Order: sequence, then structure tokens, then C-alpha cells
Amino acid sequence: MFCKNCGKEIDDKAAICIYCGVPTTQNEKPQQQETTNTLAVVGFVLSFFIALAGLICSIIGYKHAPKLGGKGKGLALAGIIISVISMVIAFLYCILYFVFLYLVGTGGVALASII
Repeated sequence: MFCKNCGKEIDDKAAICIYCGVPTTQNEKPQQQETTNTLAVVGFVLSFFIALAGLICSIIGYKHAPKLGGKGKGLALAGIIISVISMVIAFLYCILYFVFLYLVGTGGVALASII
């Protein structure tokens, strides 16, 4: 084998060139770029403030996770769960609020008819 840097012949099992000190190509490991699932992170954060946007970003991040080797799948799933729970609580709150307004608006007549 020949050194890729200086061109001199070196042993086939050599980790580095004995002449120039440069690592051989057969022992170099390709560097993988660390990637993060940005949509999963954004979806998780948004799920606490804007549930609908958090739900959308989390779903997209969950679908995108297999392309990134599964990174962010748990975070995206947590964002989906938190968003759904937040939206259900907000929906129930709105229903109770309008029922309360209806009962106050009727002067208690609707409440008396229920009882």
C-alpha cells in the first residue's frame, strides 16, 4: 500500500505512515455528522404554549425520525401527547365556560329546571 500523503510504500496493516505520520485511509473511520430532529424539539416546546402548532410539528418530527436513525422520536411523541392533552383541557374549559354563561344569563332558571 502507498501513503496517500507522501506516496511512499508502507505496510498494508499500518495505521499511520512511518514517513509522514498521516493516518492511512483503511483505518480512518468516516465521521458522521450529528443531526438532531429539529421539528421534534420545536414541536415539544410549542406543545406547552401553542398546542395546535406543537401537535403539527411533533407529528412531522415523529414521521421524520426514522430518516435520522430514530433521533427525536420520543421527544416528538411526548410533544404529541402534551399537545392533545392541552387541547382537550382547553376544549372542556370552553364548554364549561359557555355553560356557566348560559346559567348566569338565564338567572338560574335553567339550573332550577335541571334540579
